[in-house]
Amino acid sequence: MPDKKAFLLRIDSKLWEELNIWASDELRSINGQVEFVLKQAVNKRKGSQNKSGEKTDK
Repeated sequence: MPDKKAFLLRIDSKLWEELNIWASDELRSINGQVEFVLKQAVNKRKGSQNKSGEKTDK
């Protein structure tokens, strides 16, 4: 299992509620949902950098 880093995240209670609903819909914990969304965002960013000709290995 890869190393996991723990950190405190403070978010708006309404955003937390929405994430909780979304996570429940996809049978994930909120932590799992946040990690999933962040991974998608990073992959999207990497993809947009490839299209613009920028390096992705920073």
